[in-house]
Amino acid sequence: MRIILVLAALLLINAANANPVPTSDDIDRFVSERGFLARVGDVGEKVEAKASELVVNAMGFLGVPYKRGGTNSDTGFDCSGFVRTIYEQTAGLVLPRSANQQAAASEKIDRSDLKPGDLVFFNTMRRAFSHVGIYVGEGNFIHAPKPGAKVRVENMTGAYWARRFDGARRVPVEPVASGATP
Repeated sequence: MRIILVLAALLLINAANANPVPTSDDIDRFVSERGFLARVGDVGEKVEAKASELVVNAMGFLGVPYKRGGTNSDTGFDCSGFVRTIYEQTAGLVLPRSANQQAAASEKIDRSDLKPGDLVFFNTMRRAFSHVGIYVGEGNFIHAPKPGAKVRVENMTGAYWARRFDGARRVPVEPVASGATP
């Protein structure tokens, strides 16, 4: 969507600087001369690479103990502290601190559209979006599960997680408006 808006803005700027109305040939030439389509492909590749990097980085924390309120590997993580740390270290994005705030700050996607690096949310405390993990692919996610446990990978289709699944979200490159709801 952002790419379409950028293209539209560039076309408007071009139109404002030239009197004739651009034809489809003008638009094609404009896009071609500036290598726009190549850059669109580059952006897609960079997003995919960053998602892979997120998953690889997250896997490096397997075995770190759960700690309520924890935000680092030295003392341990809780679920949202884990997700926040991975996104900050890997993508330079600072997510909100709690799982429900992370849900509100990300874009809702269909479960069928999940890609590695997306967030998955669960109702584990009798309230929506009370637990979060990072989708790693093939129905699996990595998370800091509970006191006494360690960061681990689990399958979302297992009975416990399937019953509690609240939804999937994608972290946008730019923050979602603060008034958004999960």
